[in-house]
Amino acid sequence: MDIIRILCAIFFPPLGVFLQVGFGMDFWINILLTLLGYIPGIVHAVWIIARK
Repeated sequence: MDIIRILCAIFFPPLGVFLQVGFGMDFWINILLTLLGYIPGIVHAVWIIARK
């Protein structure tokens, strides 16, 4: 299942974070990072998925 989350995180980072933690603070941080730059959103999403 982590592989699916990581693939989602590469194409749409907030979706990968949502699948991992739901509507939490990490989700909103990831949306902000994705809006500020696509790469920071990907890095944050993969870090959240790999951390848990």
